[in-house]
Amino acid sequence: MSDPRVSRLAQVLVQYSLDLQPGDQFVLRTSPLAEELNLEVYKEAILAGAHVTLQVGLPGAAEIFFKSASDAQLEFISPVRRLITETFDASLYIDAEHNTRELSGVEPERQALFRKASAELNKIFHERAARKELKWSLTVYPTHAMAQEADMSLSEYQEFVYSAGMLHLDDPVAFWMKEGQRQRELIRWLEGRDQVVIKGSNVDLTFSIEGRAFEPADGRYNFPDGEIFTGPVEDTANGYIRFSYPAIYGGQEVEDIELWFENGRVVEEKASKGQELLTRMLETDEGARYLGEWGIGTNYGIQRFTKNMLFDEKIGGTIHLAVGSGYPETGSKNNSGIHWDMLCDMAENEIVVDGELMYKDGKFVIGKQ
Repeated sequence: MSDPRVSRLAQVLVQYSLDLQPGDQFVLRTSPLAEELNLEVYKEAILAGAHVTLQVGLPGAAEIFFKSASDAQLEFISPVRRLITETFDASLYIDAEHNTRELSGVEPERQALFRKASAELNKIFHERAARKELKWSLTVYPTHAMAQEADMSLSEYQEFVYSAGMLHLDDPVAFWMKEGQRQRELIRWLEGRDQVVIKGSNVDLTFSIEGRAFEPADGRYNFPDGEIFTGPVEDTANGYIRFSYPAIYGGQEVEDIELWFENGRVVEEKASKGQELLTRMLETDEGARYLGEWGIGTNYGIQRFTKNMLFDEKIGGTIHLAVGSGYPETGSKNNSGIHWDMLCDMAENEIVVDGELMYKDGKFVIGKQ
């Protein structure tokens, strides 16, 4: 029996998140494991009048590519991929993994080489999105592998995913629009401010947000959603932070990441597990050692860590920093082949902005909660 929440998710993605219009060129990037959601999204996109291009990946193909490709193949940019990035109107990626550790045996430098070659297209993608020329979204279709990664049964994980998106509600869009209003109240308080100081049990970090814009995350780009984010001024981060949750990159887990910043740049990095991967990714290109994003999770309905950043970076009571490329709409000028989010628990920390306490022990102390 089909799950009515899958149909509802497809409707929300096509009508709200992407707002597909007649004539839009739309690419759906997905896996055959998400067949139920794929077909529902395809149907909704056709009904909306969009011209749909399907890109359905093969489970196991990424491992073959990264282990067997030559350097020339790793660096090759498909003209089809370039055409889609430069000209299409909308893009949706449905994450439905068959093996969350598929790339765990891939040498880090091979992933770094591929990411470095992709930097130009990533920049074009983000610049078009910032100019509102490209609508994009990312979501998850629950699979057994993803449920195992989150330490849940498949049925438990399905409940988690669909509840996080408020798909059990009669009108999930109304919820996300209200969430967007709440986020904009926080953003208004931050407008025009400069110096950020984050201090506590695992962080002593400062940076500037002068001239930068915060963006709300109300279900239009990620689904589910729940954060506000910006791009720190590139040469201003100074201090130390330890990320209390593991960071996942290319199917490999890096634990107890510690970063030291001087004038915006990561000058030292440590990890109790995955040190080589951490260093290799930070050496991808010049921008990889600078911050592209600072985000604050606002979704207090997500209460558990799942090793999937789509959900984890939204957890109320956390912040995340991303090394690598930033989002131009925030004013970020950092460009890189990577964008790697790292998550920090804020239960015993505080955020002070221009001398005013904004956030303490995982909660905002300004604005409406």
